[in-house]
Amino acid sequence: MSRLDSRSRLTRVADFLFECGMLRRTPRSGYQFLGSGAENVAEHSFRTTIIGFVLAHMAGANKERTAMLCLFHDLPEARTGDFNYVNKVYNRCEPARALADALAGTGLDGVVLPLHSELEEGGSVEAKLAHDADQLDLMLNLKEESDLGNRYADKWLDAAKERLHTPEGRELGRVIMETDHTDWWFLGPDQSWWERKNGADGAAPADAEPDPPIAPDGGTAR
Repeated sequence: MSRLDSRSRLTRVADFLFECGMLRRTPRSGYQFLGSGAENVAEHSFRTTIIGFVLAHMAGANKERTAMLCLFHDLPEARTGDFNYVNKVYNRCEPARALADALAGTGLDGVVLPLHSELEEGGSVEAKLAHDADQLDLMLNLKEESDLGNRYADKWLDAAKERLHTPEGRELGRVIMETDHTDWWFLGPDQSWWERKNGADGAAPADAEPDPPIAPDGGTAR
């Protein structure tokens, strides 16, 4: 019997929320093989959730359910850690058990555990979109590493593309591959913003007196 069994429901909710915070300190372990890039599981889960919402909107699926599938998809890793594809050859973990233990006594198990089951079964449209969102978040990171010169990221991108299963996921994946990761900010301002230096207005007022020329002795010539 766990000593946690005697705690109140709300105390167990607090325990659970502290546990969720572990994802901020749980690194995504695959980047050690790529040689560049880094993120933690919480960062990955955040953007995956947004991608899932976007994909569901594109597909006309349930946006809220897809987002919830994405939000909780890696929560067991607060206990198991992140297993990359090499780790999985030699190690096994029990994500369903880890999630059930994390939720025990919170009153949330009846809501969250079915999400995990749906994602594992992968039969619903929303589950398929959530799986694609997971891969697209990885692809966004890999595209950035590729743009920055890591040629091995291109090999990983080729593999990740093959793991996309929905039309919406494949379409968005194609566009990600064609888009420079800096375009959203570098091309955002009008071109004159760059020419004016940090957006400052470099043009002198029409009635302004021009600066006097500099004399050889460092003074101003009049």
